[in-house]
Amino acid sequence: MIYYGIDRGIDMITDTIAAISTPYGKGGVALIRVSGERAVEIADRVFLPAGGKRLCELPANYMVYGRIVDVADGNVPIDDGMAVVFYAPHSFTGENTVEITCHGGVLVTQSVLTCILAAGARPALAGEFTKRAFINGKLGLSAAEALGNLLEAGTREQMLLSGAGMRGGLSKKTNEIYDSLCMVLSSIFARIDYPDEDLADMSREQMRDALADALARTEALAATYRTGHAVAEGIPTVICGRANSGKSSLYNRIVGREAAIVTDIAGTTRDVLTETAAIGRVTVRLHDTAGLRESDDRVEQIGVQRALEHLESAELVLAVFDACVPLTDEDSDLLDKLMHHGGCVIGVINKTDAASAGQVQALSARLQACTSCTISLSARTGEGFDALVAAVNDAFIDGAIDLRHDAVVANARQHAALIAASERIGQAIDAIDMGLPVDLCCSDVEQAATALAEVDGRAVCEDVVAGIFAHFCVGK
Repeated sequence: MIYYGIDRGIDMITDTIAAISTPYGKGGVALIRVSGERAVEIADRVFLPAGGKRLCELPANYMVYGRIVDVADGNVPIDDGMAVVFYAPHSFTGENTVEITCHGGVLVTQSVLTCILAAGARPALAGEFTKRAFINGKLGLSAAEALGNLLEAGTREQMLLSGAGMRGGLSKKTNEIYDSLCMVLSSIFARIDYPDEDLADMSREQMRDALADALARTEALAATYRTGHAVAEGIPTVICGRANSGKSSLYNRIVGREAAIVTDIAGTTRDVLTETAAIGRVTVRLHDTAGLRESDDRVEQIGVQRALEHLESAELVLAVFDACVPLTDEDSDLLDKLMHHGGCVIGVINKTDAASAGQVQALSARLQACTSCTISLSARTGEGFDALVAAVNDAFIDGAIDLRHDAVVANARQHAALIAASERIGQAIDAIDMGLPVDLCCSDVEQAATALAEVDGRAVCEDVVAGIFAHFCVGK
């Protein structure tokens, strides 16, 4: 068993757990998973193979038909199904595991699970099967996080990114950098322990070169987070503009349905509407906001205030302007705010289907100084929408990254660990460049290695691990 620097606990080694691993509800079949030291023994009491042999007498990875019985009620049959045994360590969890498939009715599925619990298993906690796989060294923490993301994937890009993470691409990259730092550390320790003997594998210059290479690779890996964040976590995005500029029409165009009410009455949207959607390859946590204008209506005032609050925190702003009318005071006030915004601001010139080319061109020239780029479109007809998709993807997606194969940092925890490692490696390089004894950079290199180990769970606290797996569903 691989030790990952966390407190595994006695229950994690001896308890046998069980849960329904298919979605709750009616279906053709349902799967109940049992894992732990006594998994085969417990399943043997509940599942009777049709051939007369017991489960423990059958070969591993062999699916067998049989009868499922209620041991608490004199072995009364409750269903027929299939079962397969996986012996440790050749299972998902690394423990003895039995998977029983029964018919997918709500009552029959729950009855089978109840029988298994009565036979000696306990209910699994959320994500406990995957957590055991991590503890038993079957997958790293980054792969476990990728599995969780796969279960929640709502776009093809999220699915591809999660699949690559599960295959260990990120883990492989961080392990390579970690190993290179360990080689530097071994040479430093040799110099410290035997100062009068030339036992170090690396010269001072070679250590510096190795650290520089590790820094470059760590920074390159950390840089993938912009793409990973845009795909996996989603970009906080605000659609803003004065009343009746077409914000809700754009919102509906992005989410692909009539999610927001659209009328020609100014002030229709009074609260913030929220939806997660995809703009090309980018996942956006989209907010449609109230029109920015002065109003005596208390409800609308609150909506405008909320719009401004979301605008301040957004990473992507889609600022919508009506091409059919001259800029108003509200438009000018918004442009002033956008001048000092730290995120990506895309000026959207809307209603081009009803405006003249001259009006659009004049408005575009006015917006260029306040926005990252300007797009002309008609939210009503969809004309020009592809240009918006391209602009958003250019802003957040590195086109050189292949989500199917490349190592990509997908969450803030991984990114923070890589940034910490980069900073420590940089400090170690600075110490060497200043001519300081190499043993003075030992602490920095050690802390850099520790930070890298956190990416894949070699050195991570139990609270972090518990927090990650708590977001999994029960049965996974």
